[in-house]
Amino acid sequence: MAFRLPDCSGSVEGVHTVIVNDVVRAAWKAGIVIPAFNVPHLPMLEPVVRAVVDQDAFALIETARIEWQTFECYGPAAVCDAYRRFADPAYVRLHLDHVPVVDEDDLEVDYITLLRTAIDLGYDSVMIDGSRADLTRNIKTTSEAVALAHAAGIPCEAELGAVLREGAGPLPPYDELFASGLGFTSVDEAALFVAETRCDWLSVAVGNVHGAVSQVFRDRKKTQARLNLDHLAHLRQATGVPMVLHGGSGVRQEDVLAAIKVGIAKINIATELRQAFEDGLRTSGGLPAAKAAVYDRTTMLLRDTYAVSGMRRLITG
Repeated sequence: MAFRLPDCSGSVEGVHTVIVNDVVRAAWKAGIVIPAFNVPHLPMLEPVVRAVVDQDAFALIETARIEWQTFECYGPAAVCDAYRRFADPAYVRLHLDHVPVVDEDDLEVDYITLLRTAIDLGYDSVMIDGSRADLTRNIKTTSEAVALAHAAGIPCEAELGAVLREGAGPLPPYDELFASGLGFTSVDEAALFVAETRCDWLSVAVGNVHGAVSQVFRDRKKTQARLNLDHLAHLRQATGVPMVLHGGSGVRQEDVLAAIKVGIAKINIATELRQAFEDGLRTSGGLPAAKAAVYDRTTMLLRDTYAVSGMRRLITG
């Protein structure tokens, strides 16, 4: 597949010739993770990129539909414009996160239009989330999204299972949820799903939870989640594709590092950086301090939590 230079990358011709899917697969095979940082507030993007470059790492910059509706990132075009101004595509690429088929309010979403918009803007990869639909419909809609992405020369992430969201309604205690395996991705369904849809990466549920976005819950510290590593290993064997861990903020570090060795090639981080930014604004009242907090937290995650500092050349060639 030929390299497709993103329209919004702002890169110099010839600087970077790596396809994002190749990077993710290289990381997967090497037991390294690609951090994917959501930027629900646009000023977060610049310090995230700066930290990635300073740590000589590789990461994705992400934006999700729920963030356009809840925070201040204003949609895929605005994020792409900010990315164009600040990003170095040798270190970061742009990913469209969580385009739902059915959203958090059980409303139908025009997912094809959203995916086409991102592709036309030059996003390097996209995600379709049909996890709220039944398996048959999830396969159908994901197959449509994969075909659209592949026609544009970019990879498509999908989701199977129920990655629950904190604050989205009454839930049993986390320990009870984990022990029950409620919402965990089915191994048999995952094998069928990947074979039928040809998705490039699969977001799975193995104990991870999304952070809250509602005004009532979004400032609270996330539940410290853990991961069922045996279940994850079965999913890797059944699917044979790189897996994605959503809700990465707050997962026990020992579980994350073990999960990377068992098949997690991409990890999404949103709550941890968002709360650092918002706390910085509240305590200092100024944007420079909030951006500094995002830079420091991103650096800590890259260097200390995920140990990917200096790993860029190992996975980009």
